[in-house]
Amino acid sequence: MHADDDRDPLDRWLSQQVQPLPPPPGTFELISRRARRRKLRKLAVTVVSAAAVAAAVAVAVPVGLSMHLSPGQDSGSLAGNANTTHSTTESPNGSGSPDKTASPSPSAAHSATAPSDQAHPVPRNFQPTSVTFVSTQTAWVIGQAGTPGTCANKDAFICTSIARTNDAGQNWQGGPAPDTGGPNGATGVSAIRFLNDTYGWAFGPELWATDDGGDTWTQVNTGGMRVTDLEASDGRAYALFATCSTPSGISSPGFAEDCTHYTLMTAAAGSNDWAAVGGATNGLNNGGGSASAVIELTGSNGYLLAPDGTLYSGPIGGTWSRAGTSMCQPGYPPQADGLPGAALLALVNSGQLALVCNEVSATSLPAVYTSDSGGANWTQLPAAAWSDVVSTDFGTMTSLAAAPDGTLTLATTTGIYVLSDTSQRWEPSNATGTGAPKGGFSYVGMTTNDQGVAVPADTSLHEIWMTTDGGATWAPAASIAPGS
Repeated sequence: MHADDDRDPLDRWLSQQVQPLPPPPGTFELISRRARRRKLRKLAVTVVSAAAVAAAVAVAVPVGLSMHLSPGQDSGSLAGNANTTHSTTESPNGSGSPDKTASPSPSAAHSATAPSDQAHPVPRNFQPTSVTFVSTQTAWVIGQAGTPGTCANKDAFICTSIARTNDAGQNWQGGPAPDTGGPNGATGVSAIRFLNDTYGWAFGPELWATDDGGDTWTQVNTGGMRVTDLEASDGRAYALFATCSTPSGISSPGFAEDCTHYTLMTAAAGSNDWAAVGGATNGLNNGGGSASAVIELTGSNGYLLAPDGTLYSGPIGGTWSRAGTSMCQPGYPPQADGLPGAALLALVNSGQLALVCNEVSATSLPAVYTSDSGGANWTQLPAAAWSDVVSTDFGTMTSLAAAPDGTLTLATTTGIYVLSDTSQRWEPSNATGTGAPKGGFSYVGMTTNDQGVAVPADTSLHEIWMTTDGGATWAPAASIAPGS
């Protein structure tokens, strides 16, 4: 042992290698979480400061699933100042004669944004008008909520709101919606369609788009035209841009009543670059006066029923041309949602169509036609197909849907009727007559052979109806806005 070791133990201790003390448990996890939050805040600022570039398959929710919706404030829109799906675009009204050769080149106008990680309650008095399911779990519903005149929107009398579910309707949340409304009259939206859980559109008469699942909405400049119908499939959206004679149309019953000419427009999902499909589907009309039209898409093919009864068809993303002639014209006036009231078209697959035509007499039952040739030839179902339906109780037809197996489901103001491909007979479902809500249904859709969804005409019920047995029985899933 060295002598100096005994004389200077402090020097020996100081000369040893220093071992740092470990941090308290959880320190690194806390730092990581704070770093992620700072990164998300920077991303949210970037999204809000940039112009959001935006770009239906309806899958039903099984009957009996409870929609437990958080009651919200009695305000005009979900998520603060943003309104919900089926909101409208702000654009000038169409007027004057239509241009049959040129079409507008719409572009994005402004956007409504809310943080994507923020959950919002569904406003009280939510009244659904349109629904779109993209899977058995995910869906959006658009409607009106709050008290007109006090809604947090550019137009305080337009109270469009949106609700979304990610768990098959067991729980619903309010979400951002387009800030609709404006001084020009033709404002607001009334319908919603999503292609998948990313791309969606709110329309009727304005047009808004989202490319982030509804977290942000961007207004599309329609060049003064109103959008009366929109469907999406195979990576694209197709819409009818209508030229209307007066600037009085609003997002209330009759917004399409003065529309006279229609042009089929399309855009890729994620793009606001809308363009006319082609010359054959530009400036469609019925020879003068107001009219209506409708689009049907399935898989990679689509059809358009024009105001004069002509059928146009084409591949998604390709050129459309004349395919045949319908057995009836869409008719006038259009329904409150802008769709035809005299002719309902359903597309089973790329070449199989179903058509239901209103008869002249109010007590007469509709005529039903099918086509296996894409509309080139039609076969009428015999009158015996209606033998189980009392004509005076039938009401007015509103919506037609076709299941993959060919079963037709027809919604009317008195209920829901089903015609199977095997029986060739219309059968009233349990949601008909005394079993139907007051006013019947405004929409019905079938996404599988068994599952379907229907929207009651009486929006004050705050509910959507479901079926899981091919339309034979229906029941309300739950109130969308409990406590209203």
